[in-house]
Amino acid sequence: MRELSVRRVYLSLGSNINREQHITAALNALDALFSPLIVSDAYDCQPVGFDGDNFLNLVVGFDTSHSVAELSAMLTKIENDNGRLRTGPKFSSRTLDLDILTFGDEVGVISGVTVPRGEIIENAFVLWPLSNVAGDELHPQLNKTYQALWQAYDKNSQSLSRINFTWHSPSADKVV
Repeated sequence: MRELSVRRVYLSLGSNINREQHITAALNALDALFSPLIVSDAYDCQPVGFDGDNFLNLVVGFDTSHSVAELSAMLTKIENDNGRLRTGPKFSSRTLDLDILTFGDEVGVISGVTVPRGEIIENAFVLWPLSNVAGDELHPQLNKTYQALWQAYDKNSQSLSRINFTWHSPSADKVV
């Protein structure tokens, strides 16, 4: 088994059911596994593809030596621990949605996960927070920075607003 190098990963986090509770729980779980986290601003976003309560969305970055398959399994466990139901329509309300956006500069389908995720350039609720935390980094296929992609994005296509959401890292309190 070959050893994986450390890669910077960016995830999209979203919730529209008890959203602050579930996003906080996800951040705490990710922090316990991958501290330190790079956390974007938080955004209030209308659902895309269905009628429902608004989502709380943000992007988190961290370094990992785990494989995509291992990371995906960890994210599924965090979603399940937060009551994520996988029955019903694809576009529906959810307690927690954790998606791998990028995995280093990898391109393609790896262990069933497409990287970079297409939603990066399709949805403001992904691109705007990603441009917050990785603005100067290049999209591995488009060879443009996330900041440049956000500047070129049609901001009238989705209703999105920055909101006040504060998360305090439990690992910051650990005595080393």
